[in-house]
Amino acid sequence: MLSKDTATIRQAHISEATAIAGMSRLHVEHGLRWRWTPSKVKRSISDPETVVLVATIDGAIIGFAIMKFGDVKAHLHLLAVDPRQRLRGIGRALIEWLEKSCDTAGMHEIRLELRASNTEAREFYRSLGYCGKGVIPEYYDRQEAALVFGKRLIG
Repeated sequence: MLSKDTATIRQAHISEATAIAGMSRLHVEHGLRWRWTPSKVKRSISDPETVVLVATIDGAIIGFAIMKFGDVKAHLHLLAVDPRQRLRGIGRALIEWLEKSCDTAGMHEIRLELRASNTEAREFYRSLGYCGKGVIPEYYDRQEAALVFGKRLIG
């Protein structure tokens, strides 16, 4: 369980874009072309329709999430937690923060994609009430399929 005195979740600062992009490269985009570069993360942090969160311990980023808000649906682009910090409730806390934001903003649904081979992520999202909605073949650099997951939010 996440302890508030050891980890903090907050909106990311533009100065943290390089660290977030590096975590994405290492923990999400490994084996793929690097799409979430520092400049793309900076644009997301500056975008009023996107929320970029970081989880930190003693100032060090140990996890992050990037979500784009639409009119009634939100799209979770990225979520990562340092493997050494997993199973501590950090990913769950990031998702709960985003879900509360969606509720406040009037979003009715969250959608996300994950690698078909990522069984850990699949089980994580299922444990939070997300359901499989479909498959997109060759979604990741024409190498791997994406599973589409979603969750209907009750406001």
